[in-house]
Amino acid sequence: MRIGIIAALPGELKPLVRGWVKMPVARGSGISMWQREREGEEVVAVCGGMGAAAARRAFTAAEFAGSLDAVLSVGWAGALSSEAVAGESYLVGQVVDAQTGERFATGATDGLRLVTTGHVADAGEKRRLHQSYGAAFVDMEAAAVARLAQMRGIPMHCIKAVSDAVEARLPNLNPYIDVDGKLRMSAFLGHVAVRPQYWGSLIQLGRNSSAGAVAMARMIERFLAEGVQQ
Repeated sequence: MRIGIIAALPGELKPLVRGWVKMPVARGSGISMWQREREGEEVVAVCGGMGAAAARRAFTAAEFAGSLDAVLSVGWAGALSSEAVAGESYLVGQVVDAQTGERFATGATDGLRLVTTGHVADAGEKRRLHQSYGAAFVDMEAAAVARLAQMRGIPMHCIKAVSDAVEARLPNLNPYIDVDGKLRMSAFLGHVAVRPQYWGSLIQLGRNSSAGAVAMARMIERFLAEGVQQ
């Protein structure tokens, strides 16, 4: 069985892929990829950046050495309600594409709902998304992964770690995300360096993200150990 794990950023996968084999990728592709083989099961974890286009590139990279039997969309998400606690990880039961209205079921019938948008949602949009879709959290990639899985007729599962609480007040990241879905870190740091009102929330974001990645890695390992349903 061949399973693909699709994320946006290396930090989301770091606790999971510790000890895995780092795979070679084309220079300048923006892709990072790791592989683990165990008892006839091959798992490939790929990150390609934020957003739908980056998720599609990562999915394609995961398929390069062979078709997938199942796929997991994983990574950080923003909380839309108090159901989603920062620093914790959750199974997602349904993914909603806010741009098209499409809804995708996952294997977790008792999981929470996630909505995917085309950009990082601010506090006001978080409220609107929760009211419109009844979702617990928001991301930028899961709907693209779900759509590709549906096209291939393979199961899609989703595990998300909450990086920012529903009440978090963060600077606008969108102007600093490039066309490849990467954060232009130097420019972003220059922006926030003169805005101390965001320093505390960014420090907390970092702590939540680290804790969430560890919690998510544990959940993914348990999920893989129990056997991914085809």
